[in-house]
Amino acid sequence: MVNLRLFKDITFISNLTIFKSVKTQKKYIQMAVLKENLIPPEILSPVFERRIAHLDNLMIVVCDFTNGPAEEPDKPHSHPHEQITYVAEGELYLFLGEEKHRLTKGDIFTVPSGLPHCIQTISPYIRLIDTFSPVRQDYLK
Repeated sequence: MVNLRLFKDITFISNLTIFKSVKTQKKYIQMAVLKENLIPPEILSPVFERRIAHLDNLMIVVCDFTNGPAEEPDKPHSHPHEQITYVAEGELYLFLGEEKHRLTKGDIFTVPSGLPHCIQTISPYIRLIDTFSPVRQDYLK
């Protein structure tokens, strides 16, 4: 049970409760259950959308691609964040540095900070579950 005397500015959002500490002013989340239909997709292009949830130091991003099969891989990119990705649906090629891997549903890959990487879709639909630490602030803008 949460001692409410230690917190102020209590906010209730659906089944999510956010507490702000009286001493540290830091926000704490007691519990969050986010149903897919309650997280609006961010549509980045006609063939790519994502849904995002995050805490202070961890982010999860559900990415849906509908452009497969692609003739070429996406442009390689890198970031300072550590990344772990689960392939929830579909098939793709993953390019990690100079390596190429064929991945299918159920596979997991890790991307260390700063390593160039990209994907190339093989199947018509792909769903990836990305996790990042720390949170990608560029995704929140």
